[in-house]
Amino acid sequence: MSENYSPLEIEEKWQQQWEAEGVFRVHEDRAKPKYYLLEMFPYPSGKIHMGHVRNYTIGDVVARYKRMRGFNVLHPMGWDAFGMPAENAAIQNKTHPAAWTYENIAAMRRQLKRLGFSYDWDRELATCTPEYYRWEQWLFIRMFEKGMVYRKESFVNWCDPCQTVLANEQVEDGACWRCGKEVRQKKLWQWYFRITDFAQDLLDHCDLLPGWPEKVTTMQKNWIGKSTGARIRFGLEGLEGGIDVFTTRPDTVCGASFVCLAPEHPLVTALSAGTPQAGEVTAFLEKMARQERTARAIETAEKEGVFIGAFATNPVSGKSVPIYAGNFVLMEYGTGAVMGVPAHDQRDFDFAARYALDRPVVIQPEGEKLESISMTAAWTGPGRLVNSGIFDGMDSEGAKAAIADWLEARNAGEKAERFRLRDWGISRQRYWGSPIPMIHCEACGIVPVPEKDLPVRLPEDAALLENGGSPLGALASFYEVDCPRCGKKARRDTDTMDTFVESSWYFLRYCSPACDTAIFDTEAVRYWMPVDQYIGGVEHAVMHLLYSRYFTRVLEAEGLVSFKEPFTNLLTQGMVCKETTTCPVHGFLYPEEVDFGQEKPFCLKCQSPVTVGRVEKMSKSKRNVVDPAMLLDRYGADTTRLFCLFAAPPERDLEWSDTGVEGAYRFLNRVWRLVLRYKDVASGVQPFDGELSDLSQADRDIFRKTHQTLKRVAEDIDRFHFNTAISAVMELVNAVFSSGEKGEGIENAGVARHLLESVCFMLSPVAPHMMEEIWAGLGGSGRLVEKGWPLWREDALQEENVLIVVQVNGKLRDRVTLPADADEETIKAQALASEGAVRFMEGKSVKKVIVVRGKLVNIVVA
Repeated sequence: MSENYSPLEIEEKWQQQWEAEGVFRVHEDRAKPKYYLLEMFPYPSGKIHMGHVRNYTIGDVVARYKRMRGFNVLHPMGWDAFGMPAENAAIQNKTHPAAWTYENIAAMRRQLKRLGFSYDWDRELATCTPEYYRWEQWLFIRMFEKGMVYRKESFVNWCDPCQTVLANEQVEDGACWRCGKEVRQKKLWQWYFRITDFAQDLLDHCDLLPGWPEKVTTMQKNWIGKSTGARIRFGLEGLEGGIDVFTTRPDTVCGASFVCLAPEHPLVTALSAGTPQAGEVTAFLEKMARQERTARAIETAEKEGVFIGAFATNPVSGKSVPIYAGNFVLMEYGTGAVMGVPAHDQRDFDFAARYALDRPVVIQPEGEKLESISMTAAWTGPGRLVNSGIFDGMDSEGAKAAIADWLEARNAGEKAERFRLRDWGISRQRYWGSPIPMIHCEACGIVPVPEKDLPVRLPEDAALLENGGSPLGALASFYEVDCPRCGKKARRDTDTMDTFVESSWYFLRYCSPACDTAIFDTEAVRYWMPVDQYIGGVEHAVMHLLYSRYFTRVLEAEGLVSFKEPFTNLLTQGMVCKETTTCPVHGFLYPEEVDFGQEKPFCLKCQSPVTVGRVEKMSKSKRNVVDPAMLLDRYGADTTRLFCLFAAPPERDLEWSDTGVEGAYRFLNRVWRLVLRYKDVASGVQPFDGELSDLSQADRDIFRKTHQTLKRVAEDIDRFHFNTAISAVMELVNAVFSSGEKGEGIENAGVARHLLESVCFMLSPVAPHMMEEIWAGLGGSGRLVEKGWPLWREDALQEENVLIVVQVNGKLRDRVTLPADADEETIKAQALASEGAVRFMEGKSVKKVIVVRGKLVNIVVA
């Protein structure tokens, strides 16, 4: 060991040695318990950020620790490599998405390796490779053959100048995020996965995931969104047929004063045709086609609609009610139609007020009398039915079932359940994605690509269109094919799959990434799955995690896996945050563009005073980011890792602190100095494991403190309390230095050896490079990374003396130090004789003495 801690030199040395020796390469070993640790894989943007560093450091500590505890640990890494950002970057940089993606993967792989993460790089995968998406296409065909996939027309966000579909997130105030032109709704044929077939099972199992944060399972429950109520059929006045509505409040049906249809509902145009309202309806539908039609947008939009010139008949009251088309009704939810009950639903109340519709009261709350004319808001609570014919006087809760039964007996409705969850539309009119393996034949219809012809390769030499649209539809060499069934000329599907499909099963492929005969090796999956610990951001709580749970159920239904839940435990780590800095001339500034050394910070570009804003999530747009490369160059990987773990518990946001990074670096240097101080003393001896009575008091205290720390660190890491685990090691190191400053340095060489080895073991998951170097410097055998976690001695955990709090009538009055094994009578006597207790007992009689061994004595006086 050198006199000075040189992190860059040490880290490069050990990273090379670990890789050369294949230290983290893993295989199935049934003689060991398995532990599958996985962090959500990154999109290869080209540069890791501090969020990546924190996420992967948390995972690496657990992986290394579990390995030391005797587990056979699978800890892989790969790339979620398909997606629109690659296309956008390619257009911007005049390159190709494939080239851009593979260059970024190489760059990010180098960055991750610099942090010393214990990945089995032999299992690395990228979802954009044919070797990966081949099996995705294979599963798609299998699902299609089982009826789990279907195709239908649906409305999408469409940009005419760009000639492409936009995700909801890419529509900004009704305009395309790329060209700024107005976006409209367009009907296109889309492929769907029948995720709703599993809605109930997905919902039920939310309560069977004890290792998941409650906030995540709650978000999933809300997204699945089960509603219980009734389907009610309103007749069409003067016409055949009717309109089915779903409601959770059948008890209010007699209060319905209008029926409202989604703008996309086919009855809107059918019923308005030839009526005086036709022109107004057409204008409304054109307006709706230019607006975002998502649940999120509808929630915040002002409610508006149009009368379509037709009427419906309430099946219970028999009353005629007008039919509207409204912007607040979604075709995808329920039946695409709702009954409007203004007196008992606030949304309907607001709509009725705008269009001067009746608001009949049909639920009267207990002890009140609502009058429609004087109501300023809807009454949505319980009560008794009024103005409801034969149901008058019934309790509203009981009336729900009674009215549903009444409707069912007359074929006018029935009890029903609905889910907010919609089938998963996976078609994307984009280029950089997995091709959908289907062929369209005029004679045979839609025909799957034969398995022998998989994968359908994405042509990576295709030139992107200038407007950002997919080139696949214009690439004859791609879409021109023969029908595999009849041999006639046919056309290949030119849509690609949603990139969430790739991330919904990648964790299974890691079990056998080189398998080229099946989607995965079932024996390997049987050994490794499910994932024991999954780590990632809470922003993935719904889409990715829900789709992964769905995909696993599909595979289970196909007999390919024997479990339904892919992730046993889930940790959603907090964000990395930093204050923003703003210049009046240059706007948001990067930290390195600000001089903080003066009394007031100023902009290094123009010397203007800088405003320091609130602490927010690190983001490129606000430039409050710290480049991990800068930290690695200045402090090294171990300091960076230590700071990320020590600054905050993993599930909470981490507030960036330059002084915190400096503090982490100082601590590691302090550990280095501690080792140098006792290294020669500890060389060539075995760690002490004898009788405590053979040691001096000072050595006994250090030995005891070391064992206590070993236990505490193990327990804290098991609970993911990394910050307190590190704090415990800091306390130990400080105690040793403090002992030395008192002239009570470690005398017994074995105790010194035990201390230094224990520090190495405890910090090895956190600062692996430095600890490996220290281990080698101590002459330790083999690699530290391959050693087991040290055991602590129970007898060494016990304190010789304990501090006892003395209370009088529950108030602290004194403290006494006593032998840990003192009996109760001795403790009572010492407490009663303590100076503080005597003073506050004067003139009073002792009624009771309560002893809590090892903690306190409470003397009750009167």
